[in-house]
Amino acid sequence: MGVSDTITIEKPAGKLGILMPGLGAVATTFVAGVMAIKKGIARPIGSLTQMGTVRLGKRTDKRIPMIKDFVELADLNNLVFGGWDIFEDNAYNAALKAGVLDNNLLDKVKQDIEPITPMKAVFDQNYVKKLQGEHVKNADTKYDYAQMLIEDIQKFKAENNCDRIVMIWCASTEVFIKPDPVHETIESFEKAMKENHPAIAPSMIYAYASIAAGVPFANGAPNLTVDIPAMVEFARQKGVPIAGKDFKTGQTLMKTILAPGFKARLIGLNGWFSTNILGNRDGEVLDDPESFKTKEESKLGVLKYILQPDVYPELYQNLYHKVRINYYPPRGDNKEGWDNIDIFGWLGYPMQIKIDFLCRDSILAAPIVLDLALFLDLAQRCGMKGIQEWLSFYFKSPMCAPELYPEHDLFIQLMKLKNTLRFIKGEDLITHLGLEYYD
Repeated sequence: MGVSDTITIEKPAGKLGILMPGLGAVATTFVAGVMAIKKGIARPIGSLTQMGTVRLGKRTDKRIPMIKDFVELADLNNLVFGGWDIFEDNAYNAALKAGVLDNNLLDKVKQDIEPITPMKAVFDQNYVKKLQGEHVKNADTKYDYAQMLIEDIQKFKAENNCDRIVMIWCASTEVFIKPDPVHETIESFEKAMKENHPAIAPSMIYAYASIAAGVPFANGAPNLTVDIPAMVEFARQKGVPIAGKDFKTGQTLMKTILAPGFKARLIGLNGWFSTNILGNRDGEVLDDPESFKTKEESKLGVLKYILQPDVYPELYQNLYHKVRINYYPPRGDNKEGWDNIDIFGWLGYPMQIKIDFLCRDSILAAPIVLDLALFLDLAQRCGMKGIQEWLSFYFKSPMCAPELYPEHDLFIQLMKLKNTLRFIKGEDLITHLGLEYYD
């Protein structure tokens, strides 16, 4: 992109449709939450777009507007929700079954979310082995499935009088898939879809349909999905922003907060052992070793890139990092994550840190869905396309250009995000140098 004074931000006129593959715990917590916030009975805690601020100019200028007042974001009153699921439950019943939000709150938004019913999903149990559903589409080829999804998008947009659409993947983690030659170009990808190639997972079909329809796409799971050359190039061709992958919640959020602190203070690490118990649908899916492999790859990469053991070999080269996830139905969506961290300091003396994080996965994920929807819509209205690295703040495995390493440091990610907002509005970027205050 050129300099910021060449960026024209189209106004967010009309309705913004938010389509979600997977109307389960995360999606229904998000939708019900937005409805509750609109009614004034809850607050959008955790949402940067709704509660965050951005500093402009020098500290002495005292210009610190709310982000939603600084950049032109879609208004919550102009959002329309829809999606696909392998189960027929409407959003109200799905939210009841998910058990994340209490019935008292859900009853207050029942009339708003009950009419939201899922479209039939594209699903293949070979990619999510622990789930079975009958609310699914039938077609001869994966390419045919993509055309059906494009029709769904177009129909939803017309029926709901939406001016723009974004798509956020809120469905399950698929089995681990390695990059394949069919992922290299859009031509080879489309050919593979028509041949029902096994390297084309359902999430990729959704992503292809989204991009083909000109709809921004974010991947909330660790699946490859859009993180392949074919999709990246396709998104650039179509002028569509994409982002991913894997919503940063729970244990990994803690790692991206703590690890930068250890590195900043040059505190060494011998080991970091992480284990989780959770009982929601995500936990059930991850009970399959092949799906867990996909999630494990996402979780393990965080410390490597933050700590840079090749740059600090004496401190981090011998770090032993282990991650475990255990399905435990009684816990439901209230995940518990334990971390044992073996650190060492001055003269090599050992110390330990232990964390017991009783978190609510969908509560942490819901504001991420909102922010990604609004920021991706903003990106498209600014003419931004392809990988949106400035949204790395929200992901465990941030997408980036092939020649770069992903930035995992939460605080650098936030600086990148806010500087991007300053850039598109023509404001000075903040470097935090500060020498001018002491001249």
